[in-house]
Formats: sequence, C-alpha cells, structure tokens
Amino acid sequence: MSTPLKVGVVGVGSLGVNHARLYAKLQSAELVGVYDIDTDLATGVADEHGTRAFASLDELANAVEAASIVVPTDVHYDVFQALAEHELHMLVEKPIATDMQQAEAMVRTAHERELILQVGHVERFNPVMQFIEDNLEHPRFIEVTRLASYPPARADGLPRGTEVSVVLDLMIHDLDIVLHIVNSPIREIHAVGIPVLSPSEDIANARIAFENGCVANVTASRVSQEKTRKIRIFEEDVYVSLDYMEQAGQLLKKSPEGIVPMAIPIEKGEPLAAELAAFVDCVQHRNDPVVSGHHGSEALDLAIEVCRHIRECPS
Repeated sequence: MSTPLKVGVVGVGSLGVNHARLYAKLQSAELVGVYDIDTDLATGVADEHGTRAFASLDELANAVEAASIVVPTDVHYDVFQALAEHELHMLVEKPIATDMQQAEAMVRTAHERELILQVGHVERFNPVMQFIEDNLEHPRFIEVTRLASYPPARADGLPRGTEVSVVLDLMIHDLDIVLHIVNSPIREIHAVGIPVLSPSEDIANARIAFENGCVANVTASRVSQEKTRKIRIFEEDVYVSLDYMEQAGQLLKKSPEGIVPMAIPIEKGEPLAAELAAFVDCVQHRNDPVVSGHHGSEALDLAIEVCRHIRECPS
C-alpha cells in the first residue's frame, strides 16, 4: 500500500465542500486541510471532516503534496501559479481557465515543473462513459441536453458559475465529451445563445460538424425549471440514449427481427469520488490523467469558439 497522499482543498463552497468530504473518506489520501477566503466557512468544513482550516494559501501549500482548486474560474490561474511555486500537483475544476493564454501557460508550467495537472470534467468519470467507450465506435449524430436551475444568490459575489457564460459553466462538460468520443477535427460551428439573468449567456445551443462527418447538437441552460443531463448517440444501425443523472440508459439496435431495445448494464457510482481517486492515483504512480491539462485546454478552446460564434456570427 502506498502512503496516503497529503491533499488539501482550496475553496470549500458548494462544490469544494464535496471535494473535502470525499478526500476525507479516501483511504489513499489524507485530507490535511482546507483554505477559503471565507474563514468561517473553512473552519466549519474543517471541523466537520476532522481536519484543519489554514489561515493562508501558502500555509496550506507548505503542508500538502497535492490540492484541488475549487474557486471561481476567474481566479483559477492565479491560484494555480501560486501553488505551482510550491511544486504541488493539482486538480483544477473546469473550465481550466477563462482564456487560452492562461490555459496554455498552466499546461506549460505543469510540464516544465513535472506536475500532475488534472481538469475537473467530472462527467468523464460517470459510469455511463464506460459504456460509450466500450460499445460505440463511429458516432454519426450526437444530441446532448444539459439543463439546470439558476444558482442561488451569494452575498459576496455573483451566483456560482455565472462569472462565465453557460457555455463555459455547463456546456463545456459536454463539449469535452463530444471531443473525446468523436476524435476528429472540427469543420464548422453554428451557435446561438442569450443572457437572461446574467451578464453573459444563460441559454446556448451549438451545432458542431466534424471532418469525419459526425454532427453534434449541444444545448445548455441554467435557467430551467427542470434538471436534465442526457446524451443520445446515433451510429449506423444503433441508437443509444444515456442519462448522466440517473446513470441509466437504453440501446436500440437494428436486427433481422426489427428494432431490438435492451437496457444498458451500468454499475452506478459517484463520479466525483471516482475523479478524486483517479487524481490521487495519478500523483502516486505518475500516470497521465484521464482529463489532462491539454484536454481541458481543448474543451476551453472549443467553448470560447462557441461563445465567439454566438456573439459574432449568430446562426
């Protein structure tokens, strides 16, 4: 057995608190402590999980070997660079940064310092992804829908995630998945979107055509009354419908007997727990992350391009 990896969490808001919770349960890790600019929040989370709330980022960095960065996107870069000075391995929540210049600098710094940099595209660790990777080879058409309610107000800033467009906040999960399973250069993008409650887009749709002929239609909203996270994939003679939230799905396949439906066997699990365990394993064994800084940068690049088309080339 490897010695438990000493980890910390920077930012313990609505998502970071779950990083702390899961690290505290992980046998391969030791949750040394947390840091947040809201000291009362940090103290409460630390007390709940039997760990320490550090008074500064530097103090936390000096006590750990790796850290999750779970702060607003617009400060990802600054926190990453500060922790890189301490030679820490990092899991940075998605999107990796707010622009490509920052993302590329982060990837370059991690490479030069030989640091593990994983990006928190948690849907890659959803059990439904294993079925997609094992059973689908040549997607022809992909339909993805991700709907969420508007985040609650915060006294100290914008509602969580709304410092960026819904494309970078929610749709980027699906852009990363589409890039992963299609694995082909992009030929054409058409996109539309509108702000409703935020300064940037709250609803967006992108139609992405790839060089290999596959087309993906991706929709995201953070002003919906319902929560939905579904993907539908069409190949020749095969249609697969998967629900990320329910971790369930159905496959329909053409056969001599007609269209035959079958339930998809999926072993359910908590994707974030799998993501954190994979990060710890990468650091301990120096493996390449499932979602590397390069993958996170590719997803960000596509998200930025979608935003550009929304604003400059509305379809």
